[in-house]
Amino acid sequence: MPAAHAVVSPGWRAVDLISDLHLHAGDPATFECWRHYLLAPNPEAEAVFILGDLFEVWWGDDVLGTSGPGEAAFLRECAQVLAQAAQQRPVHVMHGNRDFLLGQRFFEHTGVRPLADPCALQLGPHRFLLSHGDAWCLGDVDYQRFRAEVRTPAWQNTFLAQPIAQREATALALRQQSEARKHSGATYADVDGPAAIAALAQHGATVLVHGHTHRPADHVLASGLTRHVLSDWDASAMPPRAEVLRLHADGHTERLPLLQ
Repeated sequence: MPAAHAVVSPGWRAVDLISDLHLHAGDPATFECWRHYLLAPNPEAEAVFILGDLFEVWWGDDVLGTSGPGEAAFLRECAQVLAQAAQQRPVHVMHGNRDFLLGQRFFEHTGVRPLADPCALQLGPHRFLLSHGDAWCLGDVDYQRFRAEVRTPAWQNTFLAQPIAQREATALALRQQSEARKHSGATYADVDGPAAIAALAQHGATVLVHGHTHRPADHVLASGLTRHVLSDWDASAMPPRAEVLRLHADGHTERLPLLQ
């Protein structure tokens, strides 16, 4: 379904990249920050790229056809925001490790554009490589094994055949396990440098942009090769986190904190 590369209008002067918002009903502050950002007029950035984990969890596109309250109602509200934003400017969405079940119905319903992972972005004379980043965290062997399993059609078909309530309960349990690991102080693997350099070479790009690790920073991978890590979002944190990375056609980048 997603194209191998993003075809970018030669007239674009700048685009915005965000990731790891982990939107869920229990965090209305982050949702409101995201909604305001996405729907506010923005003449400088002519497109938005969301590089995975827009949602804390997505348990199937059929949630869009339900009418119940709670988390399902919240996800439908998010879809409405995306549909509004997509009418104003192009919005591209990549699968993350929390919302890899976003499917064809979601993209048709919202009007946002699917992105392959990884995806090359040509902006002016500069070529960027965009990714969620989790596939290159090779040091986390258990996660890579889990990722390989849940990305298979067999696993996804079996999961999506379950009742929505059962899928929601499973997703909640996985989220609780992840939060418990996070608060235990466990160390998470970072993106593997040689793998990132190889990917840049394969796609003819010089700059890698990714999320997933929640470690926003700018790295030099090698001579002429850089890596920009996107911030996660949490409007209730102290200090709050809600940052946009803006790429300009002339090659320079800037980080824009929305809540400071």
